[in-house]
Amino acid sequence: MDAGLANFSYVRATRSTRPPSRDVSDRFIPIRPGEMDFLSRRGNDADPDVLSSSSEAYRNHLAQALNINTTRIFSFRNNSSIPVRIDHFVPQAPRRRYIPPKPERTLDALGIADDYCFNVLDWGNKNVLAIALKDKVHLWDASNNTVSQLPTLDEQTDPVMSVKWAPDGRRVAVGLYNSDVHLWDLVANKLVNTLRGCHRFGVGSLDWNNNYVLTTGGMDGQIVNNDVRMRDHGVEMYRGHNQEVCGLRWSPSGQQLASGGKDNLVHIWDRSSNSPTQWRHRLQDHTDAVKALAWCPFQKNLLASGGGTSDRCIKLWNTNTGACLNSVDTGSQKYPSMVKVAELSDHTSTVLYMSQSPDGRVVASADADETLKFWNVSGTSPAPKATQEPFDNFNCIR
Repeated sequence: MDAGLANFSYVRATRSTRPPSRDVSDRFIPIRPGEMDFLSRRGNDADPDVLSSSSEAYRNHLAQALNINTTRIFSFRNNSSIPVRIDHFVPQAPRRRYIPPKPERTLDALGIADDYCFNVLDWGNKNVLAIALKDKVHLWDASNNTVSQLPTLDEQTDPVMSVKWAPDGRRVAVGLYNSDVHLWDLVANKLVNTLRGCHRFGVGSLDWNNNYVLTTGGMDGQIVNNDVRMRDHGVEMYRGHNQEVCGLRWSPSGQQLASGGKDNLVHIWDRSSNSPTQWRHRLQDHTDAVKALAWCPFQKNLLASGGGTSDRCIKLWNTNTGACLNSVDTGSQKYPSMVKVAELSDHTSTVLYMSQSPDGRVVASADADETLKFWNVSGTSPAPKATQEPFDNFNCIR
């Protein structure tokens, strides 16, 4: 750029000695200092080197009348004594969050069932973790670091196969090996209902559709919808699995139910169809029992399922069409890139149970070596510690 072009003023081009260009619209021409007086005079024969006092006074009067600062409008000021600084934006790669590979806390969970088809660990939305050890259900309240235990009925000697919190966070369902299902109200601290007669054998999987419909999956392969408000609570029955039902999960809309079984099958049941008790899709791609089921929270009709030890696959399904969208032979994957973000490897045996805290920052896991571990999976700095470290008073759940 010409150093003499310290100031620019924009005027309309009327004539030009340059060859005509393709652009016939108005354009801006740089004007050197002092040329404004020449252009402001009438006629083209004015002397550009002479500045009359009348023209200067006219310009000042015009600027004052129009409230225009002529030294700033439509002009660039360049002071050669000030260095020119040009900032270039350099995009930075997104920081990958750090997830500690070791658990924050490990507790003894003596008597936890060593069975892939059981579901004895669940973290409710009131921040209370329920875990079943043999015939007892223990509750850890993460908000105040207290441990309690559900009362044990005198006639209850059968082991607990499943636990599941209701959406209201105050009731927990407990499935027993004798096929009964107990419903406990934690606010009233009492047993409020017992569901009987739905299954011939133990109830290893549970899920709530809302606060009143509890779905149970049994070792007999049957799935039953129970309205816990009614005396005759069994309102619908799904038949499709020929072996034990290992996992149940309702979609966020409450219209579709996914079930996984020991027969390696995944079924999709649709309540909005004309035949709600007839499976809509039977998915047969897994080669081992299917327990892990999760619906995508932000994309409707997208389901993830995980197979057992000899399968090791996470599969993504379109539950409208039944198509398998992706299959990855690995664990601990993140959708949609399916790239491993961390490997948590402190367990010494098969991980049988997992549950996530309501805020999504902590995952609890339990395995066959009778340990319960808590993992920080948020990758962010932990919240300020309370005056007392969690679990300071105990190192096992009994």
